[in-house]
Amino acid sequence: MQTGPRDVAQTRLDNALALFDEFVRATVKHPDAATLRGLEGRFAERLQIQPSYWSQIKGRSRQIGERLARQFEQLCHKPVGWMDQPHDGAAAATASPASQRSAEADTSSVPQDDDERFIVGLVLTYYRRHPQRARARLLDLLGEVLSPAPPSPPKPGNTSKPTDDPQDLWVRTQAGVAPLKRKR
Repeated sequence: MQTGPRDVAQTRLDNALALFDEFVRATVKHPDAATLRGLEGRFAERLQIQPSYWSQIKGRSRQIGERLARQFEQLCHKPVGWMDQPHDGAAAATASPASQRSAEADTSSVPQDDDERFIVGLVLTYYRRHPQRARARLLDLLGEVLSPAPPSPPKPGNTSKPTDDPQDLWVRTQAGVAPLKRKR
């Protein structure tokens, strides 16, 4: 039996392919060839590597090194050292419903298309340049969506839509929004 770097390299490749299979199962119900090609790019994006690099790993022209293995584990929510240990493929195929829900929740916050990536990129750019202003502005813009205020009753004798006092509207909007954690 051969031991050493060859075994670790093959184990890491097998585990990376298992992670991709897990990602595919969590993302689509009935994948076809075209869908899989698109998912490979999204999977590479999730792992924070270039799609071409992922292709080279799958094609065995690149190996997964120590640092990349730890990156895969962290981004796929696996314990440290998971990539270096052989795992039974059958266990991954019959993942518990709880772990499948967890994987689905992980992908639900990832932008799904170019429009979503564009919006997320814009918001991140704005936030990184002006964090305090961006936080306040975004909370103003999203306040009503995050915590819709109940409609106020119309004033006696007024048949039109009620107009809200700006201060009252601001207080009602803030009531359901949790504060963001401060950076250290």
